[in-house]
Amino acid sequence: GFHFRKQAPIGPFIVDFCCHTAKLIVEVDGGQHGLQTEVLKDADRTKWLEGQGYRVVRYWNDEVLGNFDGVVMNLESL
Repeated sequence: GFHFRKQAPIGPFIVDFCCHTAKLIVEVDGGQHGLQTEVLKDADRTKWLEGQGYRVVRYWNDEVLGNFDGVVMNLESL
């Protein structure tokens, strides 16, 4: 029953998926997000977004592609 917007701009960032009503951001990350420099950038980004009142959840691309139903079930339980 919630509407997610794809590639939504929020402040200085563009997030993968956002439901403004639920204040929920879903990021789908590729392997480059495992690099130390990207981990640090993602942490700063998440901190800023949470400071704006959003909850940020992250999933790996492989998880979304290989277990989409599980990801959806996880999101529904939030």
